[in-house]
Amino acid sequence: MSPQGEAALVAAAAAGDAPAFARLVQRHQAAVRGFLRRLAGNHADADDLAQETFVTAWMRLGAFRPGESFRAWLCGVAWRKWLARTRSEGRRLRRERAAAEPEPACQSHPDHRLDAAAALRVLPPAQRAAVALCLAAEFSHAEAAAALGLPLGTVKSHVARGRKRLLEVLGGVDEPS
Repeated sequence: MSPQGEAALVAAAAAGDAPAFARLVQRHQAAVRGFLRRLAGNHADADDLAQETFVTAWMRLGAFRPGESFRAWLCGVAWRKWLARTRSEGRRLRRERAAAEPEPACQSHPDHRLDAAAALRVLPPAQRAAVALCLAAEFSHAEAAAALGLPLGTVKSHVARGRKRLLEVLGGVDEPS
């Protein structure tokens, strides 16, 4: 297919033409799946990610810039999907390992855990929940937003303000990032 033919298909798909998008998927699915299979290491995960890639591409066709390679744009979407899945899986595994291990006793001061638990109770409930998920349970802000049913920006604000308040209550010092 010529670049002009593909550009016409992309334009039609962006205007809501599902059959045009189906032709684009058919044309590029082998490249996207192959790329993801090399990244993911197995066909099942790669096929799941390819499906997510094409759904996201359909929803975000307006972000595609005419004149660029559609296949490269799709592979960029696939790359971001794979990165997000990899990060999420890493966080999930760390949470599972942390839940399976007994908490170590605080060696410097036995009351620190109690102080932190009491300090958390100072925070408003939604802020406390955001802090507990993001700082203690290693959820991403997006995961916490989904779990709490709050907008992403609200969760980020809750975490930042909650962290600041906890440091004030506990007498800690905020380390520069």
